[in-house]
Amino acid sequence: MHIEVRNLNKHFGDFHAVKDVSFEIEKGHLIGLLGPSGGGKTSILRMLAGLEGLDSGEIRFHGKLVNALPPQERGIGFVFQNYALFKHMTVFDNIAFGLKVKKIPHAKVKSRVMELVELTGLKGFEKRYPHQLSGGQRQRVAFARALAPEPQLLLLDEPFAAIDAKIRQELRTWLRDLIERVGITSIFVTHDQDEAIEVADEIMIINQGRVEQKGTPWDIYKEPKTPFVATFIGESTLIDHISELKGFEEVKNDSGTRALIRPEYIEVGHEHEFILASATEAGIIRHLHFRGSEWLVEVEVAGHKLITYRSLEKETLSIGQEVRVLVHRAYLFNEERSWIMENRLKDVPIPIMI
Repeated sequence: MHIEVRNLNKHFGDFHAVKDVSFEIEKGHLIGLLGPSGGGKTSILRMLAGLEGLDSGEIRFHGKLVNALPPQERGIGFVFQNYALFKHMTVFDNIAFGLKVKKIPHAKVKSRVMELVELTGLKGFEKRYPHQLSGGQRQRVAFARALAPEPQLLLLDEPFAAIDAKIRQELRTWLRDLIERVGITSIFVTHDQDEAIEVADEIMIINQGRVEQKGTPWDIYKEPKTPFVATFIGESTLIDHISELKGFEEVKNDSGTRALIRPEYIEVGHEHEFILASATEAGIIRHLHFRGSEWLVEVEVAGHKLITYRSLEKETLSIGQEVRVLVHRAYLFNEERSWIMENRLKDVPIPIMI
């Protein structure tokens, strides 16, 4: 289903929850609505589903205006955060519910339910009740029930929020594979960056009722279009006077320009680890955090605390130790624009860690 949303607005009393939102979604794509709590993500999802009215704007599915259509006529499957399963019904009957409401012949209902039981890995659980299932299994039932009527669009509101971390990780991969096999256009709401980056084809960053940016996870991370997106996605350090760092002296402090420096923009180590040590500057290790596959290093440089990573294969650093630091690039922004700036010392041969 191709989706077009134009100038969508929604108020709750005096609160303007969704502000002139416009976007398009191609058929078969999996889109993540990502942003802080209260930003308008769920309101957008519920308006697409017809569960919430809109104040102004247009929603079109395959070019057809659906503003006035009730939920049951929009061809949508909805997966709720709390599963919303019927406690008195078995797995089979929960999945079959929507088909029975449509008065689908019994033989077709059974065939479709068993197809979904197989697809979602629930074979052998058909006669169990929700209280006899794990959180991950209940969520699979919710997915199967939403898919049973063969909707053109699948909407998921924080689908993994009620599941523990280990199962949540497994379900992300499972959901991605499932949607690829089914080939259904899907939109899911989340405030978890890792979840959105891992699962979605594209991400829409929603903040204070507006779409800040839409694009692939890589494009959004690599080229954030607004200061909010730059600070919201990934780990980073925000500083006011980047001209105090070596290689960025030309940035004027009186221009209102601020800098965001991501961990992968920074190298830290002993002087002998750099081919061109003259391009580095002195830093002091303030904290070391073991991340399993690497160290997260907090280093102070010219009065600024920066965060970077260091491989476990390299010589171990220690808190309080003096090291050499190279900032390769920074994301700069002010009230007028934003841009990536390379360290001017990269005009000479680039220092490479050895």
